[in-house]
Amino acid sequence: MKLTRFFCGMFLGVFVTVVAHAGNLFFDDEPIQDGINVIQMTNGFADIYEKLDGVKWGGKSINVAIESLENLNTHAHIAATDERVVLVWGDSIVANYPRPAARDWNAFGEITTALVLKLRERDPNLRAASDSEIYRAVVDGLMRGIDENGRYVFSTDASVTDDGRILTSVGIEGARDERGNFRVLGVYKGSPADNAGILAGDLIGEINGTLVSDLSDSVLASMMSGFNSGTLKMTLMTPGGTRRVVVRRATIVLADTDVVFLDDDNGGILEIVVNHVSDSAVSIVSEALLKHQNLSGVILDLRAAFGDDERAAAKLAGLFIGSKPIMRIVETAGEELEIVPAGAALTNAPVVVVVSNMTRGTAEAIANAFYENGRGVLIGTPTAGNARIASRVNLKNGGMLELLNKSIKTATGRMIDGRGVFPLVCLSNIRTSGQQSAFFLNVANHDFRSHDFNADKEVDVESIRRGCPTITSGEDEDMLSRSVAVQLLTDSKIYSRLLNLGN
Repeated sequence: MKLTRFFCGMFLGVFVTVVAHAGNLFFDDEPIQDGINVIQMTNGFADIYEKLDGVKWGGKSINVAIESLENLNTHAHIAATDERVVLVWGDSIVANYPRPAARDWNAFGEITTALVLKLRERDPNLRAASDSEIYRAVVDGLMRGIDENGRYVFSTDASVTDDGRILTSVGIEGARDERGNFRVLGVYKGSPADNAGILAGDLIGEINGTLVSDLSDSVLASMMSGFNSGTLKMTLMTPGGTRRVVVRRATIVLADTDVVFLDDDNGGILEIVVNHVSDSAVSIVSEALLKHQNLSGVILDLRAAFGDDERAAAKLAGLFIGSKPIMRIVETAGEELEIVPAGAALTNAPVVVVVSNMTRGTAEAIANAFYENGRGVLIGTPTAGNARIASRVNLKNGGMLELLNKSIKTATGRMIDGRGVFPLVCLSNIRTSGQQSAFFLNVANHDFRSHDFNADKEVDVESIRRGCPTITSGEDEDMLSRSVAVQLLTDSKIYSRLLNLGN
């Protein structure tokens, strides 16, 4: 009954009648099978397939999506040939259906529902999963069959807490479970947690390399809603497996960008922490640059920045770079769109750009634009290599599909997606104050021991990532980022040498 109620609510408003035809798997007079309203479930999947058919995929076929359901269990294998759709469990064929005609989305919806029923018969974990978990797992599987970075948003009204008044918080409501892990019960719209893709039902197992079960309630509460800005690196346990995310607390009020003025004797350093590359971020940064016009330097922190608005990215980069090409957008196999800011730069102050493995989307293109134009020194760890822009598809059930189907190239035509952008100074190799001093002493003595891997087209990306690994502790990374950036900005010889190294 619980599962039936869930799907009734899930597909409210999606009551497309299943037209009787030869080979129908389900009929209106028998809507409930194994506790599921198969008619409504079929219509929901049919809606998804039809909507996906309208998205440009650069040559990819959405028909392969159904095969990705095999990822729900390691014993399952699904093959979709030109004529059949077959489910093999272990060594046995447990389902064999005629492949639907092209664009017969209702038939694809029926087969998807039938496969879910067959999988639930054999998988006790899938049968025991909560209503939201099973649906999320199935739709996420379909999504990743055509876009490994895509995701399904169940309902922005139901699954995300609607509250714009978030102060000094990562935007999570939750409670510990019996094992001491932290289960997410709600996520605030537009919060760092929402932007990182954290969903209700997810379990947080580690924060900054420490098991949540080993953290006291007071320390955990401080991490979630403390009054200091900071980086939290979390390990999530989700229906789709273990996932690692990075979120940042705001210092005063949650915003797309957080600005801190570090006073010194030479005009001061402006630290700009970008959470979301958006028009709002552009406005905040523009206002800060106009207010502080005699800066000795800027720290542009993109470590947890993401974005999929190419025009907002161009505006943000243009505040520092001016009217120079920022990136190219590749929507299909043969079309590219060059993105160029319209206005002049607002500052010529030296810039240090801080990146990490959670620098994603248009934020990666911004970091690379600083590098390619010789406008800033990149420090940190390699970026995510997730340089894509999303298409969003609204579904009849109130949910939404987010598909990162548009790839981003650099302004000079190099692919960022799947590769990333590499820093000139690797922060993970500078872990103690002694090592920091040794590093800067070496630089001052012209012993840089650096290589511009961005310019190397044949570089082994994974070897670079292994050589400059992510930093486990967010607090450690915060300290290193600021101290190294300030050192570079206050020593013009070091800054100039590194800037020239990358160009």
